[in-house]
Order: sequence, then structure tokens, then C-alpha cells
Amino acid sequence: MSAARPDHDALYHRFFSDPAIVAQLLREFVAGPWLDGLDLDSMERVDTNFHADTGEHRKGDLIWRIPRRDGGDAYVMLLLEFQSTADHWMALRMLVYAGLLWQHLVRERRLLPDGKLPPILPVVLYNGDLRWQAPLAVRTLIGLPENSPLWQWQPELRYHMIDEGAFQPGDLAGRDGLPALLFRLENSPDPAQLAGLADDVLAWFAGHPGFAAARKVLVELMGAAMAPLYPAVRVPEELQELRNMLVTRMETWMEQSKQQWLLEGEARGEARGEARGEERGEARGAQKGRQQGEATLLLRLLERRFGAVPDWARDRVLAADTAMMEEWGLRMLDAATLEEALA
Repeated sequence: MSAARPDHDALYHRFFSDPAIVAQLLREFVAGPWLDGLDLDSMERVDTNFHADTGEHRKGDLIWRIPRRDGGDAYVMLLLEFQSTADHWMALRMLVYAGLLWQHLVRERRLLPDGKLPPILPVVLYNGDLRWQAPLAVRTLIGLPENSPLWQWQPELRYHMIDEGAFQPGDLAGRDGLPALLFRLENSPDPAQLAGLADDVLAWFAGHPGFAAARKVLVELMGAAMAPLYPAVRVPEELQELRNMLVTRMETWMEQSKQQWLLEGEARGEARGEARGEERGEARGAQKGRQQGEATLLLRLLERRFGAVPDWARDRVLAADTAMMEEWGLRMLDAATLEEALA
């Protein structure tokens, strides 16, 4: 598998071309009681290769038609945004796209039974490095005083933002769907997190057959995340093989990091012992330095695997002996939660 950065736009379009995955995205990241009024299991992809009356053209965004249980349809307009920073004018862009879609539906005579336009849900999925700060509504882009009578003639539109990087690891781990696994992968580029994530991905697909395309996308993204870590090693293209390689490499990496921290801890301990000029103090200092080094390494690994380490877990690690910390370090590879790792 190539080490080149993957084409996120193409991979995400493949991933979210499955209606079942789009349904998971809506249920887990756009949730609301109004979803009960939509038949998400019957949604259909809509061709977006259409032109406006003015000649403007939209191509490549994902649009889904969802039957409403009370009659008629609703449309989800999913825009995949891969810029490194937020687009201040996104609300205006979504307003234009919504207008183009409505024009298309009028031309195709796909209106509600009463002849009105069907509702549209605009959703932006963003995976940039910086958190999204752009306005979510067209209204906030218009320069008018709040009490201006001109507001009655201004367009109204809001879009729903899904900012992948804004979710905490624990929040994503508690969601049972492929979009959550995808977001965890995008937010977990180091071996400590990838090893545990590979197990979760394998477990999900074992219980949910029939997602071959999505499985391939996740393997490609996971392989691309691994490739820079091991530039001289061929990255596997099968999920199980990739997982096994991750675990093996993770154990090697942990042992190398542990030895480094032990040496540094011993050096700090010996320095303190020599300064006191006591042989017993030197031994105690070396032992304490060794334990501090192991504790610091374990805390770093736990943070990478599960996110921010709470005070109770930090205190428990700092109070543990070397044997217990080694046990926790091995258990962390298979644990699903921080509590399970430190049980």
C-alpha cells in the first residue's frame, strides 16, 4: 500500500455513498426527534449533476432523498469539506446549493403533494485541523440592526456542522456506528490508538456483514496513517493482517520507549543519590526514578489510547509499583475503556 496521503474527497464519497452509513451519521451526529418522521431505511441517492437556470453547476456533493412518514420527501444535502480551515461564507454557499437543488426538483416536478417545495437538511462534514468557527446561519452574515424592518425580506438558512476533530475520544467510543469509527481513525494517528481502534473495527464488521466498500475505505485510511510510522515496511492491505502488524509494532515501540524512560529515570535517581552522598539514598533514588519513568510512559500511552487521563487514574498509576504498571501496559492493548485497562 502506498504511503502517500489518501484522497480524502474520493474516499469519503465512497464511504458515504452507502445509505446505511448515512443513516448512522444522521442518527448519531444530527440526532433529533424529527428523525422519527423520516424513513431512513428507504433513502435514495439523488443525481447531483444539475445546472441552475443561470448556468451554475453543482457536481460531486452527496444528496439523499428520504421518504417522510406523513407523505412526501425530505432531502439531506451532505457537503464534505476538507479545507484546513473553516470557510466563513459556508452558510451562503449552502444557501446557493439549496436553491440549485430546489430548482432541480421544480424542473423534475418532484414536489410535495400540495405543490410545495420539500424540506432540505444541509449538513457539512469537516475534517480540518482547526476547529470550525464560521457562522452557521445566513442571517449572521447580513449587516442589519436586529430591529431593522428589512429582515423580513432576507433569506433564512442554517446548516448542521459535524466537526470531526471537536469530538472527544470517549464520546466517539460510546457511539456504535461506522462514522464514529471513521472519526476516531482520523483523530488517532499514533500506534497506541491505532492498535486498539483496529480491534474495534474488526469487531464491528464481524457483527455487521455487508459493508465491504466501507471496510476497504477504513483499511486504506488506517494504512495511510501507519505508513509514515514504518516507512521501510510494507503496510498490509487486509484488516486482520494490518491489525496484527499494529499490535506487534506497538509492543516493540512500548518496549523501546520503556527502556528509554528507565535509563532516564535511573540517571535522575543516581544524580539525586550522589548529591546526597548516601549509598542508600542513591539506590532509593534510582528505584524511584525508574518507577517515575515507567509511570510517565504509562500515562502518556493511556492518554493516547483513551484521551485525557482523569485525576483518579493518574493518582493510581503514580502510586503503583513496577510490576503493576507493566501489567496495565499489556492490558491496555486489549482494553476497551480506561477503567478496564486499570481494573
